[in-house]
Amino acid sequence: MTFVTKEKFLSKEWFYSYSLIAIGSFILAAGFVYFIDPHKIVPGGVYGVGIVVKNITSEIMHEGIRIPFFSEPIFKDGLGIGFVGLILNIPLTILGIKVLGPRFGVKTIVGFLLTSIFIDFLDAEFTGALVDDVLLSCVFGGVLIGFGLGLIFKSRATSGGSDIIAMILAKYTRMSLGLLIIAVDSVIVLIGLLVFKDWKIPLYSWIVIYITGKVIDATLQGVSYDKALFIISDKYEEIRDKIINDLKRSGTLINGNGMYKGLEKKIIFTNVNRREQGILQDFIKEIDPDAFMTVIDAHEVLGNGFKPIQED
Repeated sequence: MTFVTKEKFLSKEWFYSYSLIAIGSFILAAGFVYFIDPHKIVPGGVYGVGIVVKNITSEIMHEGIRIPFFSEPIFKDGLGIGFVGLILNIPLTILGIKVLGPRFGVKTIVGFLLTSIFIDFLDAEFTGALVDDVLLSCVFGGVLIGFGLGLIFKSRATSGGSDIIAMILAKYTRMSLGLLIIAVDSVIVLIGLLVFKDWKIPLYSWIVIYITGKVIDATLQGVSYDKALFIISDKYEEIRDKIINDLKRSGTLINGNGMYKGLEKKIIFTNVNRREQGILQDFIKEIDPDAFMTVIDAHEVLGNGFKPIQED
């Protein structure tokens, strides 16, 4: 598995990929600054650690840090979330390259650099919570973070951070990557509990993690109303005619054998939309109530009559 791609510099694909990274990083940053940080929610990842560190250091950095050529001190409310994320991402990326090989590429580095810059820029321009209701902030924060990450992933980059830790652990254990990512993020959530000493923090944080994952999937796979159908019926010829002549769809006839009696069966495989599924289901119920039909959500259907086969 590799995340390194080779778009030609300044080509249309290059502009498309880096536009996704820039837009995704800004949306991701907005989710953290406007909805997550004001309520001290810790949804895992290096920026979750950043929220914890910001709140710890805010009590000892009232005067901020003065930088030459800057009239105003920075980090008066504690170390910036983006700054902390950047400090953590750099060694993690170097370690990931050494242990896992060059999987991350320039785009991942650009992604976490932009995200860190956007988070601290927005945080400097905005104070307080955009929404006072914590649950509503979890929902909208999770949506923005998930959508931003989804756009970054569509560019064939990765978010770095805790994902890299999970990838390294996956190399030396037999645990799945998805389970390890959840485990790493959950540890960070529990650190938030220890620091803030409020049981509501991890509960709200896990809501954000769940919503973020769902929105990432929806962003990558798209919202589709298409269905994949497997139909077993002795009236397969009538069903085939209905699919071809009425629904104007096609499909595949598969030869099969029943497991119980070993009888030969014809299996129809076809893809339809949700409305066509209802029409076909009513038709099958009328002509063969003993038919067997499996309906599967098709996240993406590529080919004639559906979405053209092309690279995003």
